[in-house]
Amino acid sequence: MKVLVINAGSSSLKYQLIDMTDESVLAKGNCERIGTDGSFIGFKTNDGQKIERKTEMKNHTQAFRAVKEALLDKEYGAITDLSEVTAIGHRIVQGGAYFDRSVLIDADVHAKIEELSPLAPLHNPAHLQGIDACTEVFGTEIPQVAVFDTAFHQTMPEKAYMYAVPYEYYEKYGVRKYGFHGTSHRYVSAKMAELLGRPIEETKIITCHIGNGSSITAVDGGKVIDTTMGLTPLGGFMMGTRSGSLDPSVVTFIGEKEGMTMAEASEMLNKKSGLLGVSGVSSDDRDVTAAEKEGNHRAKLAHEMLYYQIAQYIGSYYVALGGCDAIVFTAGLGENQPCLREGVCNYLECLGVKLDKEANNNTIHGRQGTLTAPDSKIRVELIATDEEMVIARDTRDIVAAL
Repeated sequence: MKVLVINAGSSSLKYQLIDMTDESVLAKGNCERIGTDGSFIGFKTNDGQKIERKTEMKNHTQAFRAVKEALLDKEYGAITDLSEVTAIGHRIVQGGAYFDRSVLIDADVHAKIEELSPLAPLHNPAHLQGIDACTEVFGTEIPQVAVFDTAFHQTMPEKAYMYAVPYEYYEKYGVRKYGFHGTSHRYVSAKMAELLGRPIEETKIITCHIGNGSSITAVDGGKVIDTTMGLTPLGGFMMGTRSGSLDPSVVTFIGEKEGMTMAEASEMLNKKSGLLGVSGVSSDDRDVTAAEKEGNHRAKLAHEMLYYQIAQYIGSYYVALGGCDAIVFTAGLGENQPCLREGVCNYLECLGVKLDKEANNNTIHGRQGTLTAPDSKIRVELIATDEEMVIARDTRDIVAAL
């Protein structure tokens, strides 16, 4: 079985073709600037070459045609006929309370993803465009599967996912915590259980997906009991451009002082805050790190705030879990910034975490490795996430059962 994994954004489309016989990646690439001038597709060949082609992509249907041409390319292609693609798996950000697992896409699923668009206005509409474009380009006979970011978090108890606002807003609009990055948290928590050599049902794991968007999840026996992101990806701790959770009166106070509309306040919190807002340098941690090394106080402050907030959530989840067997770092910053992991782990010494600084500094670029000393009470691990593989495996299992 060959599964095409799709992650469609509002102006981008990432894809991987995975042979599920041995879980090898046959092709991968991305379409950028869909709907604007200068659109292009970039992809890697089997021998590692990087190819970039400018091509007109006014919409996602044209983007999928570009993907099809790349897959079938006589010189660089991974397949000779579209019939080799057995199924298509889509990453869907918001599944609300409807979906606690991956599902085969039909008219009802399509309608529910659309219904949930107000909860993920930048993502769900783009995913629907991706699904529709797939149907148009690949036909109706190839089954398509939806894999939801929110599904893994549906085991949270009410006390964790409810907000202390009038209950009617939950009943009327579904206002509650949903959580995101579920496929990543699911993948690395399962991998951590394997590394511990124990059934996941017997483990307590805290997973830290730290990137430009970030979240931390408490996983008890393979089930989520709490996570940092909330109704939207804005909740939790500070990120590249997002503020994370804060006193709600901060929003109303600034809004009144600046005469902001709701939309302008949302843009400020989502796109102008976080590392960018505090440092004044960039949302890219590499730039903030460089500025800190040059003595920039605000860049240093941004990092101090970030490390402190991550440690706070880990500490609270240690309590929620009633102990912890392992802490996992993953995603862009989690996998590639030893200084971040050290800064966080320094706060965790009171919990018995004993960082091996040499191991921590040498474990980067997605290399899996244990970051703590043998006598550390809690094992800290770096595990490179693989959300595409989770999507591919779910797609395989659902289609195989048809």
